[in-house]
Amino acid sequence: MKQIVLWSPSAGSLNLGDGVITDGVKKQLGFILKGNMVVEVSTHLPVDYYYGRLFRDFDYKFVCGSNLLKSSFLGLKSQWNVKPWQKSIVGPAILVGVGWWNYNNKPNFYTRSLLKAILSKNHLHSVRDQFTEEILKSIGITNVVNTGCASMWDLTPEHCAMIPKDKATNVVFTLTDYRKDIPNDTVLVESLLRNYQRVFFWPQGTGDMKYFESLAIDHSKIITVDPTLEGYNRLLDTEQDIEFVGTRLHGGIRALQKKKRTIIIAIDNRAIEKHKDFNIPIVLREECSKLDELLIQPFSTEIHLPLAAIQRWKEQFKP
Repeated sequence: MKQIVLWSPSAGSLNLGDGVITDGVKKQLGFILKGNMVVEVSTHLPVDYYYGRLFRDFDYKFVCGSNLLKSSFLGLKSQWNVKPWQKSIVGPAILVGVGWWNYNNKPNFYTRSLLKAILSKNHLHSVRDQFTEEILKSIGITNVVNTGCASMWDLTPEHCAMIPKDKATNVVFTLTDYRKDIPNDTVLVESLLRNYQRVFFWPQGTGDMKYFESLAIDHSKIITVDPTLEGYNRLLDTEQDIEFVGTRLHGGIRALQKKKRTIIIAIDNRAIEKHKDFNIPIVLREECSKLDELLIQPFSTEIHLPLAAIQRWKEQFKP
Protein backbone atom coordinates (compact mmCIF):
# COMPACT_ATOMS: atom_id res chain seq x y z
CA MET A 1 0.00 0.00 0.00
CA LYS A 2 1.32 3.41 -1.00
CA GLN A 3 1.15 6.57 1.11
CA ILE A 4 0.05 9.72 -0.71
CA VAL A 5 -0.25 13.39 0.27
CA LEU A 6 -2.69 15.67 -1.53
CA TRP A 7 -1.64 19.28 -1.01
CA SER A 8 -5.19 20.61 -1.34
CA PRO A 9 -6.41 24.19 -1.94
CA SER A 10 -9.94 23.23 -0.83
CA ALA A 11 -8.99 22.36 2.77
CA GLY A 12 -9.41 25.53 4.84
CA SER A 13 -10.30 27.56 1.75
CA LEU A 14 -12.36 30.75 1.63
CA ASN A 15 -13.35 29.92 -1.98
CA LEU A 16 -15.71 27.04 -2.76
CA GLY A 17 -14.30 26.90 -6.28
CA ASP A 18 -11.24 25.22 -4.77
CA GLY A 19 -13.52 22.29 -4.02
CA VAL A 20 -14.27 21.95 -7.73
CA ILE A 21 -10.53 21.79 -8.39
CA THR A 22 -9.83 19.20 -5.69
CA ASP A 23 -12.81 17.10 -6.80
CA GLY A 24 -11.35 17.06 -10.31
CA VAL A 25 -7.91 16.02 -9.11
CA LYS A 26 -9.29 13.22 -6.95
CA LYS A 27 -11.38 11.89 -9.80
CA GLN A 28 -8.54 11.97 -12.32
CA LEU A 29 -6.12 10.39 -9.84
CA GLY A 30 -8.63 7.75 -8.81
CA PHE A 31 -6.59 5.03 -10.50
CA ILE A 32 -3.66 5.68 -8.14
CA LEU A 33 -5.53 6.81 -5.00
CA LYS A 34 -7.75 3.73 -4.82
CA GLY A 35 -6.54 1.21 -2.28
CA ASN A 36 -3.83 3.49 -0.91
CA MET A 37 -3.51 5.68 2.18
CA VAL A 38 -4.33 9.28 1.24
CA VAL A 39 -3.83 12.33 3.50
CA GLU A 40 -5.29 15.68 2.43
CA VAL A 41 -3.50 18.78 3.75
CA SER A 42 -4.32 22.45 3.18
CA THR A 43 -2.02 24.54 0.99
CA HIS A 44 -3.35 27.69 2.68
CA LEU A 45 -2.16 26.91 6.20
CA PRO A 46 1.39 26.66 7.58
CA VAL A 47 2.91 23.20 7.67
CA ASP A 48 3.55 22.07 11.22
CA TYR A 49 6.91 20.29 11.52
CA TYR A 50 5.78 17.75 14.12
CA TYR A 51 2.86 16.69 11.90
CA GLY A 52 4.55 17.24 8.55
CA ARG A 53 7.66 15.21 9.32
CA LEU A 54 5.54 12.09 8.86
CA PHE A 55 5.21 12.90 5.12
CA ARG A 56 8.92 12.71 4.41
CA ASP A 57 8.89 9.17 3.08
CA PHE A 58 5.46 9.20 1.41
CA ASP A 59 5.39 7.71 -2.09
CA TYR A 60 3.64 10.61 -3.83
CA LYS A 61 2.98 14.24 -2.94
CA PHE A 62 0.50 15.81 -5.35
CA VAL A 63 -0.28 19.53 -5.52
CA CYS A 64 -3.96 19.81 -6.42
CA GLY A 65 -4.24 22.65 -8.89
CA SER A 66 -5.35 26.24 -8.18
CA ASN A 67 -3.29 29.36 -8.89
CA LEU A 68 -0.68 28.54 -6.27
CA LEU A 69 2.43 29.73 -8.10
CA LYS A 70 3.54 33.36 -8.19
CA SER A 71 6.62 35.48 -8.78
CA SER A 72 7.35 35.98 -5.08
CA PHE A 73 6.65 33.48 -2.31
CA LEU A 74 7.81 36.03 0.24
CA GLY A 75 5.34 38.07 2.27
CA LEU A 76 1.80 37.52 3.50
CA LYS A 77 0.10 36.98 0.14
CA SER A 78 1.62 33.64 -0.78
CA GLN A 79 -1.02 31.35 -2.25
CA TRP A 80 0.92 28.32 -1.04
CA ASN A 81 2.26 28.57 2.49
CA VAL A 82 5.55 26.71 2.11
CA LYS A 83 9.14 27.52 3.10
CA PRO A 84 12.51 26.31 1.73
CA TRP A 85 13.44 24.46 4.93
CA GLN A 86 10.28 22.35 4.52
CA LYS A 87 11.43 20.78 1.24
CA SER A 88 11.76 17.28 2.71
CA ILE A 89 8.22 17.51 4.04
CA VAL A 90 6.50 19.19 1.09
CA GLY A 91 8.52 17.63 -1.69
CA PRO A 92 9.31 16.13 -3.99
CA ALA A 93 5.92 17.55 -5.00
CA ILE A 94 4.15 16.81 -8.29
CA LEU A 95 1.96 19.52 -9.85
CA VAL A 96 -1.53 18.59 -11.05
CA GLY A 97 -3.01 21.38 -13.18
CA VAL A 98 -1.41 24.15 -11.11
CA GLY A 99 -1.47 27.71 -12.45
CA TRP A 100 0.30 31.04 -12.05
CA TRP A 101 -1.26 33.81 -9.98
CA ASN A 102 -1.87 36.89 -12.17
CA TYR A 103 0.33 38.43 -14.83
CA ASN A 104 3.12 39.50 -12.50
CA ASN A 105 6.86 39.92 -12.67
CA LYS A 106 9.48 37.29 -13.44
CA PRO A 107 10.04 34.94 -10.48
CA ASN A 108 12.64 36.27 -8.07
CA PHE A 109 15.67 34.34 -6.80
CA TYR A 110 13.86 33.16 -3.66
CA THR A 111 10.95 31.74 -5.67
CA ARG A 112 13.19 30.10 -8.26
CA SER A 113 15.22 28.41 -5.52
CA LEU A 114 12.14 27.35 -3.59
CA LEU A 115 10.38 25.78 -6.57
CA LYS A 116 13.50 23.94 -7.70
CA ALA A 117 13.89 22.58 -4.16
CA ILE A 118 10.35 21.32 -3.60
CA LEU A 119 9.21 20.21 -7.07
CA SER A 120 10.00 16.68 -8.17
CA LYS A 121 12.82 16.34 -10.69
CA ASN A 122 11.79 12.79 -11.58
CA HIS A 123 8.17 13.36 -12.57
CA LEU A 124 6.43 15.31 -15.29
CA HIS A 125 4.46 18.23 -13.86
CA SER A 126 0.96 19.14 -15.06
CA VAL A 127 0.15 22.87 -15.32
CA ARG A 128 -3.04 24.78 -16.03
CA ASP A 129 -2.04 26.75 -19.12
CA GLN A 130 0.75 27.64 -21.52
CA PHE A 131 1.48 30.84 -19.60
CA THR A 132 2.39 28.81 -16.49
CA GLU A 133 4.36 26.29 -18.55
CA GLU A 134 6.46 29.03 -20.13
CA ILE A 135 7.25 30.69 -16.79
CA LEU A 136 8.41 27.43 -15.20
CA LYS A 137 10.55 26.55 -18.20
CA SER A 138 12.08 30.03 -18.15
CA ILE A 139 13.47 29.35 -14.66
CA GLY A 140 14.86 25.94 -15.56
CA ILE A 141 11.96 23.66 -14.58
CA THR A 142 11.49 21.98 -17.94
CA ASN A 143 9.74 18.72 -16.93
CA VAL A 144 6.36 20.38 -17.45
CA VAL A 145 3.37 19.75 -19.72
CA ASN A 146 0.27 21.90 -20.25
CA THR A 147 -2.78 19.76 -19.45
CA GLY A 148 -5.25 22.36 -18.24
CA CYS A 149 -6.92 22.10 -14.84
CA ALA A 150 -7.92 18.56 -13.86
CA SER A 151 -11.48 19.85 -13.36
CA MET A 152 -11.63 20.20 -17.17
CA TRP A 153 -10.32 16.79 -18.19
CA ASP A 154 -13.81 15.28 -18.61
CA LEU A 155 -15.01 18.13 -20.85
CA THR A 156 -14.50 15.95 -23.93
CA PRO A 157 -16.10 16.61 -27.33
CA GLU A 158 -18.74 14.00 -26.48
CA HIS A 159 -19.52 15.75 -23.19
CA CYS A 160 -19.63 19.22 -24.73
CA ALA A 161 -21.97 18.02 -27.50
CA MET A 162 -24.62 17.50 -24.78
CA ILE A 163 -24.42 21.13 -23.59
CA PRO A 164 -27.33 23.20 -25.00
CA LYS A 165 -26.55 25.79 -27.66
CA ASP A 166 -29.60 27.98 -27.02
CA LYS A 167 -30.23 30.34 -24.13
CA ALA A 168 -31.89 28.83 -21.05
CA THR A 169 -34.95 30.25 -19.30
CA ASN A 170 -33.15 30.67 -15.96
CA VAL A 171 -29.62 31.62 -14.91
CA VAL A 172 -27.24 31.35 -11.96
CA PHE A 173 -24.49 33.95 -11.57
CA THR A 174 -21.49 34.61 -9.36
CA LEU A 175 -19.54 37.69 -8.32
CA THR A 176 -15.98 38.04 -7.00
CA ASP A 177 -15.48 39.99 -3.80
CA TYR A 178 -11.70 40.44 -4.21
CA ARG A 179 -12.04 41.82 -7.76
CA LYS A 180 -14.82 44.35 -7.34
CA ASP A 181 -16.00 46.33 -10.36
CA ILE A 182 -19.26 47.94 -9.31
CA PRO A 183 -20.16 49.53 -12.69
CA ASN A 184 -19.60 46.40 -14.78
CA ASP A 185 -20.96 43.99 -12.18
CA THR A 186 -24.13 46.10 -11.92
CA VAL A 187 -24.49 45.97 -15.71
CA LEU A 188 -24.02 42.19 -15.55
CA VAL A 189 -26.77 41.63 -12.96
CA GLU A 190 -29.21 44.04 -14.60
CA SER A 191 -28.73 42.29 -17.93
CA LEU A 192 -29.49 38.92 -16.34
CA LEU A 193 -32.65 40.32 -14.72
CA ARG A 194 -33.85 41.51 -18.13
CA ASN A 195 -33.11 38.28 -19.96
CA TYR A 196 -34.14 35.44 -17.61
CA GLN A 197 -37.31 34.43 -15.80
CA ARG A 198 -35.53 33.37 -12.62
CA VAL A 199 -32.12 34.61 -11.52
CA PHE A 200 -30.07 32.78 -8.88
CA PHE A 201 -26.97 34.04 -7.08
CA TRP A 202 -24.40 31.61 -5.68
CA PRO A 203 -21.92 33.09 -3.14
CA GLN A 204 -18.79 31.10 -4.01
CA GLY A 205 -16.43 33.12 -1.82
CA THR A 206 -16.80 34.23 1.81
CA GLY A 207 -17.06 37.91 0.88
CA ASP A 208 -19.30 37.55 -2.17
CA MET A 209 -22.61 37.94 -0.34
CA LYS A 210 -21.59 41.22 1.26
CA TYR A 211 -20.45 42.53 -2.12
CA PHE A 212 -23.70 41.37 -3.76
CA GLU A 213 -25.73 43.20 -1.11
CA SER A 214 -23.75 46.40 -1.72
CA LEU A 215 -24.79 46.63 -5.38
CA ALA A 216 -27.63 49.02 -6.29
CA ILE A 217 -29.84 46.34 -7.88
CA ASP A 218 -33.27 44.86 -7.16
CA HIS A 219 -32.24 42.13 -4.73
CA SER A 220 -35.86 41.02 -4.26
CA LYS A 221 -35.86 39.53 -7.76
CA ILE A 222 -32.81 37.31 -7.10
CA ILE A 223 -32.82 33.92 -5.35
CA THR A 224 -29.75 33.20 -3.21
CA VAL A 225 -28.37 29.66 -3.36
CA ASP A 226 -26.94 27.98 -0.24
CA PRO A 227 -23.26 29.03 0.08
CA THR A 228 -22.01 25.45 -0.20
CA LEU A 229 -20.78 23.33 -3.07
CA GLU A 230 -23.58 20.88 -2.26
CA GLY A 231 -26.16 23.66 -2.60
CA TYR A 232 -24.77 24.70 -5.97
CA ASN A 233 -24.66 21.11 -7.21
CA ARG A 234 -28.26 20.63 -6.12
CA LEU A 235 -29.38 23.69 -8.09
CA LEU A 236 -27.61 22.54 -11.25
CA ASP A 237 -28.97 19.00 -10.86
CA THR A 238 -32.60 19.95 -10.21
CA GLU A 239 -33.04 22.98 -12.49
CA GLN A 240 -33.03 21.53 -15.98
CA ASP A 241 -33.48 24.81 -17.87
CA ILE A 242 -30.67 26.87 -16.34
CA GLU A 243 -27.28 28.21 -17.41
CA PHE A 244 -24.31 29.98 -15.81
CA VAL A 245 -23.10 33.52 -16.36
CA GLY A 246 -20.62 34.88 -13.83
CA THR A 247 -17.16 35.98 -12.80
CA ARG A 248 -16.13 32.89 -10.83
CA LEU A 249 -14.11 30.58 -13.07
CA HIS A 250 -14.78 27.30 -11.27
CA GLY A 251 -18.42 28.11 -10.74
CA GLY A 252 -18.48 28.08 -14.53
CA ILE A 253 -16.39 24.90 -14.76
CA ARG A 254 -18.80 23.06 -12.44
CA ALA A 255 -21.72 24.22 -14.63
CA LEU A 256 -19.92 22.86 -17.70
CA GLN A 257 -19.38 19.57 -15.86
CA LYS A 258 -23.15 19.50 -15.27
CA LYS A 259 -23.78 20.09 -19.02
CA LYS A 260 -25.07 23.65 -18.61
CA ARG A 261 -24.46 26.40 -21.15
CA THR A 262 -21.84 28.66 -19.61
CA ILE A 263 -20.40 32.12 -20.11
CA ILE A 264 -17.54 33.03 -17.78
CA ILE A 265 -16.97 36.75 -17.26
CA ALA A 266 -13.17 36.98 -17.45
CA ILE A 267 -11.70 39.17 -14.70
CA ASP A 268 -8.10 37.89 -14.58
CA ASN A 269 -5.48 35.80 -16.33
CA ARG A 270 -6.99 32.43 -15.37
CA ALA A 271 -10.09 32.58 -17.56
CA ILE A 272 -8.28 34.50 -20.32
CA GLU A 273 -5.49 31.92 -20.55
CA LYS A 274 -7.95 29.02 -20.44
CA HIS A 275 -9.82 30.62 -23.32
CA LYS A 276 -6.62 31.05 -25.33
CA ASP A 277 -5.48 27.48 -24.75
CA PHE A 278 -8.73 25.50 -24.56
CA ASN A 279 -11.54 27.73 -25.87
CA ILE A 280 -13.37 28.01 -22.55
CA PRO A 281 -16.35 30.33 -23.29
CA ILE A 282 -15.69 33.81 -21.88
CA VAL A 283 -16.76 37.41 -22.18
CA LEU A 284 -14.33 40.09 -21.04
CA ARG A 285 -15.62 42.05 -18.09
CA GLU A 286 -15.42 45.33 -19.94
CA GLU A 287 -17.79 43.88 -22.55
CA CYS A 288 -20.66 43.29 -20.12
CA SER A 289 -22.60 46.04 -21.87
CA LYS A 290 -22.92 43.67 -24.85
CA LEU A 291 -24.51 40.87 -22.83
CA ASP A 292 -28.10 41.62 -23.90
CA GLU A 293 -27.08 40.85 -27.46
CA LEU A 294 -24.67 37.99 -26.67
CA LEU A 295 -27.00 36.03 -24.40
CA ILE A 296 -29.64 35.44 -27.07
CA GLN A 297 -27.10 34.15 -29.59
CA PRO A 298 -26.84 30.34 -29.83
CA PHE A 299 -23.31 28.96 -29.53
CA SER A 300 -21.66 25.57 -29.34
CA THR A 301 -19.37 24.70 -26.44
CA GLU A 302 -16.21 23.40 -28.10
CA ILE A 303 -13.45 22.92 -25.56
CA HIS A 304 -10.13 21.78 -27.00
CA LEU A 305 -8.55 19.46 -24.46
CA PRO A 306 -4.84 18.53 -24.76
CA LEU A 307 -5.71 14.83 -24.60
CA ALA A 308 -2.23 13.61 -25.57
CA ALA A 309 -0.60 15.71 -22.84
CA ILE A 310 -3.09 14.51 -20.22
CA GLN A 311 -2.49 10.89 -21.20
CA ARG A 312 1.28 11.37 -21.16
CA TRP A 313 1.11 12.82 -17.65
CA LYS A 314 -1.09 9.99 -16.35
CA GLU A 315 1.00 7.22 -17.92
CA GLN A 316 3.98 7.97 -15.66
CA PHE A 317 2.05 6.63 -12.66
CA LYS A 318 0.84 3.39 -14.24
CA PRO A 319 2.78 0.19 -13.52
